Amino acid sequence: MRSSPSTDRLRHRGEWASRLLQGAWPTSLPPIMATTSGTHVAAPAPAASDSKDGPGGVYWFLKHFIIGPVLRVFFRPWVEGLEHLPTEGPAILASNHLSFSDSFFLAQVSPRPITFLAKSDYFTGSGIKGFFSKFFFTSVGQVPVDRSGGRAAEAAVLTGERVLRGKHLLGIYPEGTRSPNGTMYRGKTGLARMALEARVPIIPVAMINTYEIQPPGTVLPRLRRVGVRFGEPLDFSRYEGLEDDRFILRSVTDEVMYALMSLSGQEYVDMYASRAKELIAEGVAADATALTGPR
Repeated sequence: MRSSPSTDRLRHRGEWASRLLQGAWPTSLPPIMATTSGTHVAAPAPAASDSKDGPGGVYWFLKHFIIGPVLRVFFRPWVEGLEHLPTEGPAILASNHLSFSDSFFLAQVSPRPITFLAKSDYFTGSGIKGFFSKFFFTSVGQVPVDRSGGRAAEAAVLTGERVLRGKHLLGIYPEGTRSPNGTMYRGKTGLARMALEARVPIIPVAMINTYEIQPPGTVLPRLRRVGVRFGEPLDFSRYEGLEDDRFILRSVTDEVMYALMSLSGQEYVDMYASRAKELIAEGVAADATALTGPR
């Protein structure tokens, strides 16, 4: 993992609120443990408390008999830190987003079902393709959200909180969209607001090698081993009651992104991924040098 001015800004912003409320700078983030390195995982059956209200039989059928066997045979997913995943109760899984297949691999290694906030486009298509797309994403427990911003962003937060009130695991990609080049970009603060309002921990999850097997624009994935690395849960209960403070929300988000950067080893650039895509489309490198211009 390379250090850069963006990395330093991210780390210092993530510690800002702790200094404000506690009167001292924290020396580091919680240590990251990984005790099942390189283990090939076959996901166990769901806990009873989740199977009652979680996804139905189609989800488990796809996981164990259709999609799951394909992923295990061709991509041999390994997992680290699975002990950090709670066996019951709500939590947010915050992951880097490198490929369309990220959700499939994360769901495969998790013993509990995960509900992701999926693009509404997957549920609004027409014709036969639209019907099967909606059926598939609904069957695997995905929830449609509008990502256009403004009031839509508020609706997405409320949707996430509803999932968490149901005692489920909620999967979120803080960057808001897939990385166009494998770099990690600035997180959006909706993640922090959900966590503070629902009073749940955030578990950072790093996807490894999913960009290499299926970068944006690639239809057929390359055959290569994929990994999923869970970090220690991040507890932000010290900020209870401050969910409307935009500085606190930014600080929480940056702390999560710093943990993800540490887990994944990605380079971090302090701009939004959507802006990075615009720069790349214009033929400009979306790296640290682009930060000197308008974002």
